[in-house]
Amino acid sequence: MLTISAQDENRVLGTWISNYGDSKITIKKDFNGFYYGEITWLKDPNNKLGLPKVDDNNPNVNLRARPILGLFILKGFTYDKKDKEWEGGKIYDPKEGKTYKCYMWFDKDPNKLNVRGYIGFSLIGREVVWTRE
Repeated sequence: MLTISAQDENRVLGTWISNYGDSKITIKKDFNGFYYGEITWLKDPNNKLGLPKVDDNNPNVNLRARPILGLFILKGFTYDKKDKEWEGGKIYDPKEGKTYKCYMWFDKDPNKLNVRGYIGFSLIGREVVWTRE
């Protein structure tokens, strides 16, 4: 039983192609058991001037110079065995410069990760599907 649970819990690990196909996010698990995700590839990594794209939409002026490539956009997720979803985390959208509460789950296809970001109640938000690389 423990092995099946660990397999369920860790099947989110790996690299995922965003719903737009313009980035890849690699999801890992830290030493404390929390899941996090980092942008590890961009289709267009440079801006019009040929410089690396930065987090210029961030509301925090001090963070606007940080590169998008390597940016941690998922943080603080834990696995809920009962609901079979990763919850309690946050997702940062660098295109909007906004952070949302978030949870993730699989339907039937283990290569399609459902990601739902929301403010306040989970019923009000946006859902995207990432594809396993």
